[in-house]
Amino acid sequence: MKRQIFAPEHDAFRETVRSFLAREVLPYYEQWEKDGIVSRDAWRAAGKQGLLGPAVDEEYGGGGSADFRYSAVLAEEFTRAGAPGLALGLHNDIIGPYLTGLATEEQKRRWLPGFCDGTLITAIAMTEPGAGSDLQGIRTHAEDRGDHWLLNGSKTFISNGILADLVIVVAKTTPEGGAHGLSLLVVERGMQGFERGRNLDKIGQKAQDTAELFFHDVRVPKENLLGELNGAFVHLMTNLAQERLSIAVAAIAAAEHLLEITTEYVKEREAFGRPLASKQHIRFEIAEMATECAVTRAFLDRCIEEHSRGGLGAVEASMAKWWATELQKRAADRCLQLHGGYGYMTEYPVARAFTDGRIQTIYGGTTEIMKEIIGRSLLG
Repeated sequence: MKRQIFAPEHDAFRETVRSFLAREVLPYYEQWEKDGIVSRDAWRAAGKQGLLGPAVDEEYGGGGSADFRYSAVLAEEFTRAGAPGLALGLHNDIIGPYLTGLATEEQKRRWLPGFCDGTLITAIAMTEPGAGSDLQGIRTHAEDRGDHWLLNGSKTFISNGILADLVIVVAKTTPEGGAHGLSLLVVERGMQGFERGRNLDKIGQKAQDTAELFFHDVRVPKENLLGELNGAFVHLMTNLAQERLSIAVAAIAAAEHLLEITTEYVKEREAFGRPLASKQHIRFEIAEMATECAVTRAFLDRCIEEHSRGGLGAVEASMAKWWATELQKRAADRCLQLHGGYGYMTEYPVARAFTDGRIQTIYGGTTEIMKEIIGRSLLG
C-alpha cells in the first residue's frame, strides 16, 4: 500500500538526505567503522545541509518545524543506507527536546546555535555500571556548593561519549535520589574532572562512539542546571515517547530493507539448479515477513501522525518500540539464514544489519520494560 503520511516537502527532504548520504557519509563509512568513530567534519556538513535541529526555532539556527515526519525521513534513510554511526537521531530526537523544552533563554543562546551547525555534539548520560532502566539505582551525585554543583560518579554505554561537547548528566541532587531527587546537569567539554574512558568495543554499530564517562569533583555552574531542580524524573518520562518512537521508526525501516534485499537475493541465488525463490519454504518465509512488515508499517505510520499532532502516549510508543524492534531482530535472523554462508560475511549488508540492529531491543528501554509499561496501563 502506498504510504499516505508524507507531503511533497517531505519527499523533497528525503532526496536531500539521500544526496547527503551519498556525498558526505557512504564514501567514508568503512573508515569510520575501522576508526570506531565518525569524523567531526560529517557533523558540520550535516549542520550546513540543515539536518541538525529541525525542531529548533529559526532564531537559534534550527529548522523551525516540530513536524516529526522530517525526523522519520532521516531515520529511515540512514537505516536503509546502513549508516547508524552518525547518530543524528540521538542528537535531534532524543537530546534536542531537552534543550528546546527545558533550557532557559540564556542556555538556548549559548548552546542551540552550535547544536544546529554541528560544532556542538551532544550526549545524554543516564546509564551506570549498576543502573540501566532503573533510575532508583543511579549513584552519580551532585552536592550544592553555593555557586556550583560538585559532581561525582560514572556513566557507561554513552552514545557520542567520545565526541560529545555537551553531556546532559542525570545525577542525584538529594541523598535519596529516585523519582523526587534527580536533576539534569549539563557538563561541557573541558570542565576539570570530566574524563572519558575507553571507546567501547561493540558487536555492531562500530562507527558510533560509545564510551564510559567519569566525573571527579567536576564543578558544574548553577547556570548549567537544565529544567527543574529534582525534576529529572518527570523530564525523562516526558521525552521517552519520542525516543522510543524514533527507535521504532528505524526498526521498521531496517526490517523492510532486509526484506527487500533478501527478496532480490533469493530470486538470483540458485540451489540444485533452481532459484531459491522457486521453493515453497522460501516463498512462505518471504510472505510471512512481508505481511509482518506491512502490518507494522501501518501502525508505525499512525504513530508518526499522532506524534506529529502531539497525541502519542507512552503506552502506544512502548507498543511501537517493542513490536518493531523485535520484528527487526527476527527479520535480520531469518534474512541472514536465507543468504546462507554469504549472510555471515560482513561484506554483505545483511550481516552488518544483523549486528548493527541487535541493540534495538535493548536501548531506549528493553522489550521487557516496554511490556511492563503496557501491562501496568491495562492491569494496574
